[in-house]
Amino acid sequence: DEATDPSISEENWDCIQRFCEQVNADTEGPWFALRLLAHKIQSPQEGEALRALTVLETCVNNCGDRFHSEMAKFRFLNELIKVLSPKYYGIWSSEKVKSRVTEVIFSWTVWFPQEVKIQDAYQMLKKQGIVKEDPKLPQDKILPPPSPRPQNSIFDTDEEKSKLLARLLKSSHPEDLQAANRLIQSVVKEEQEKSAQVARRVNAIREVSENVKRMDELLESYRRQELSPADQETLQALFQRCERLRPLLFRLASEAVADEEALAEILQANDKLSRALGQYRQAVASQ
Repeated sequence: DEATDPSISEENWDCIQRFCEQVNADTEGPWFALRLLAHKIQSPQEGEALRALTVLETCVNNCGDRFHSEMAKFRFLNELIKVLSPKYYGIWSSEKVKSRVTEVIFSWTVWFPQEVKIQDAYQMLKKQGIVKEDPKLPQDKILPPPSPRPQNSIFDTDEEKSKLLARLLKSSHPEDLQAANRLIQSVVKEEQEKSAQVARRVNAIREVSENVKRMDELLESYRRQELSPADQETLQALFQRCERLRPLLFRLASEAVADEEALAEILQANDKLSRALGQYRQAVASQ
């Protein structure tokens, strides 16, 4: 409810991130999450439906294969199709919501070409004339999720583990094959954790950049005493959010100690954040 709340002016990324973490932590997480998201996407409130679509896209990028497998089933795809179909909610769904749903399904046909049901669902929409032409994906679209076997996998970079796996898979002993399975599972988990770290870092740095830019604009108006009461509240909320981002950046920095490039990005974001917080304090104190 918080992550899809249409009454707040901007997406609650902290809440959306916690939602993704809960999906990953719970065995039935993807199934429950998609049921909840389908209900929200079908909301008669345009704002709530659009927020739910943002949460859905974020889950696609952060919740891995279990989520992808569940969303590619007709059970969920049919719920999205209902938003577009004039036989169901398409009669009263707003054009903006229908456009976003179409864009989401089309993007999945590009990013998950192996998922036959997604391809079939999209082709059916075109055949019925519900989708007239393929939408153009915007340039700032969230990047597609990594493939199940990414480049620079641990098996590519860790020669010992790669040799051990090859030896275990060649064995005819059941206990060796079980050991190979456990090794694959541990490596997949390690790679998923690395992917999650990258996603957290990218989201945090993007949020810092967006918040700092907005704060700079509002502070300029504040100094000229041209800020409305509503914008003053927004400025204060941005300041509070930026303060809460600092400990997150510190945690991300500790995770990225071994990656010089990632650490440099985080420290640069922290510098921007510190400057914006300092300018806010200075401007408010001078007034």
